[in-house]
Amino acid sequence: MIPVNIKGVAYDASGNPIILLTDQEDKKVLPIWVGVLEARAITVALENITMSRPLTHDLLKNICTNLGAKITHIVITDLHENTFYAEIHIFLSDKEMVIDSRPSDAIALALRASAPVFLMPKLNEHMLQIKDILEEETEDELLQITNTFLKENKKAIH
Repeated sequence: MIPVNIKGVAYDASGNPIILLTDQEDKKVLPIWVGVLEARAITVALENITMSRPLTHDLLKNICTNLGAKITHIVITDLHENTFYAEIHIFLSDKEMVIDSRPSDAIALALRASAPVFLMPKLNEHMLQIKDILEEETEDELLQITNTFLKENKKAIH
C-alpha cells in the first residue's frame, strides 16, 4: 500500500471541491472530486474547527471510541467508472473489521481519528505529477492575467 497525506481541499474551475492526496515526497497528487458537504466535513477536521455539536464523522468516531474500537487506517481501494472506493479498517476485540466507504467519509473519519490513509498500488497510475500541475496552473494564470490586461487596456493599445 502507498501511504498518502491529506493535503487539503481545492476547487476546480467550476467551483467543485477536490480532496488532494499526496505521496510522502509531495511529488504526486491524487485528486478526488467530492460534494460540497463532504468537503466541508474534511475542511472542519483539517482546520481543527470545533463545532458546538458533533458532526456525523465526529459521532462515528465517538461511537467507535466508546465501544473500544480503534480506527487503524483507511485504504482508497479502487477506481471504477470515475468513482473511487475506500475501506475503513477498525480493530475491536482482537478482530479487524473492514467497512466499505466513500473516500470522502473515510478521509473525514481518518482525520478525526488520526488514522493513516493509504492507496492501493494500482491507483498510483492515477496520480499526477505536482510539478506538471503547477506549471499548467501557472501558464493558465499568466494567460488569464494577460487576457484581463488586454481587455482593460484595449483602447490604449489601438
